[in-house]
Amino acid sequence: MLDSILIFSILTLILGLILGYAAIKFRIEGNPLVNQIDKILPQTQCGQCNYPGCRPYAEALAKGEAQINQCPPGGQDGADELADLLGVEQIPLNTEHGETKEPMVAVVDEQVCIGCTLCIQACPVDAFVGSSKVMTTVIAKECTGCELCIPVCPVDCIDMVEIQPTLGTYIPNIKDIAHA
Repeated sequence: MLDSILIFSILTLILGLILGYAAIKFRIEGNPLVNQIDKILPQTQCGQCNYPGCRPYAEALAKGEAQINQCPPGGQDGADELADLLGVEQIPLNTEHGETKEPMVAVVDEQVCIGCTLCIQACPVDAFVGSSKVMTTVIAKECTGCELCIPVCPVDCIDMVEIQPTLGTYIPNIKDIAHA
């Protein structure tokens, strides 16, 4: 009797170790479709799609709870790419969520800024640098142009400026910025 209990205990331990190893070795990080959708989205985290960021919107798309045309920063090209990935019909961009704009970057008027840091708190990509009672500035390369900083500024010192191409600059599309 004691021998059979010992044998079953050893077998249970061995099978447990095999299952534990298999769980680690063959683990899948979330839904792979969500990851594919998320790569298509522009990663502006602007919330114009009525979701708090690109990842939640990708999750809703994967579940069939959202339409492919809710992302103005992704534009019609993004909506078409999502339709191809998901195997659904291409539909026009829904203008209720906003309109596609040229690439923009936030610029802070240093003479007017009071250092309230509300823009830092509102920025979903941490493009603002500053601290309380100190002038705030924008890391232009990080700014996605989502405009979430504008309504929170109490002194209206933030403007959105269209990125102008020059001979020395490359203007990436929003997907290049998001996946850099």
